[in-house]
Amino acid sequence: MNYQQQSVAGKNGVELIVALYDGMVRFLNRAIVATEAGDIQERRVAIKRVLDILTHLQSRLRMDVGGPAKTLSEFYAAIFALCLEGSRLSSPDRFRKAIECILNVREAWQQVAQDPEVRKQFARPESTRIPAVVSAQSESGEAPASRWTA
Repeated sequence: MNYQQQSVAGKNGVELIVALYDGMVRFLNRAIVATEAGDIQERRVAIKRVLDILTHLQSRLRMDVGGPAKTLSEFYAAIFALCLEGSRLSSPDRFRKAIECILNVREAWQQVAQDPEVRKQFARPESTRIPAVVSAQSESGEAPASRWTA
């Protein structure tokens, strides 16, 4: 199990959304540092990761169910536009504004994640769960040899 799999193991849907918001903030901070350093390639890579997360979040909205889906769709579109504009203009301030907006909505998701009733509603089906701990033993009971070399 790799680091990314371990970081999402056992999380419910709302906690996964919070993790994606954290990822956007992390990549936007990388974009700010890259922009200030004049590293165009790193800025593009970081912004692409943010846009990938936004696209994923947008694709998961259930517009047919209603609720906050329309508002979230508009929010994701606005952040998408801010990121593109920030990248086009090499503007750390646009990225900072996007972070500010993301953190505001993330805080709301974090509060939702703390509600036990909501946790039940957003529980992940067992078929999509990754076990928190995966045994590293073989059928004989021995741990496999390490593949790492110095």
